[in-house]
Amino acid sequence: MKPIPVGAKGSFSLIVTPEHLANRFKDTMLPPVLATPVMVMIMENAALNAIKPYLDANESAVGTRVDVTHLAATPVGMRATAHAEVTRAEGRRIDFKVEASDGIDTIGTALHERMVIDMVKFGEKLQKKADAAAGKGS
Repeated sequence: MKPIPVGAKGSFSLIVTPEHLANRFKDTMLPPVLATPVMVMIMENAALNAIKPYLDANESAVGTRVDVTHLAATPVGMRATAHAEVTRAEGRRIDFKVEASDGIDTIGTALHERMVIDMVKFGEKLQKKADAAAGKGS
């Protein structure tokens, strides 16, 4: 991993479709608006995009904390875009401030944390856990 500078920025957008709506994830009585978990996914992707240029080929980063506020509703057909900025990079831990908008309103804000991982080591740990769950590990 190359040093990740404070101030590094990334973004991620999607057009809101019926698959992204709160009434598909939760109570069908909810209005047809962007679901909070989908907004969080947009925010996490923006954060990952901010640091991708600094990661080695065998590295990625997983989300470890999200403190999110969903501020405004976004209907089908609108573009939701998140912009993330690195606020701290300490070893493998990277902190971000994130803001999402739909072109009319700020729809959400977040403080987000990601940890840089070695994909091979992470995969090995996951396999051990899966083996243990299946009764194969010791």
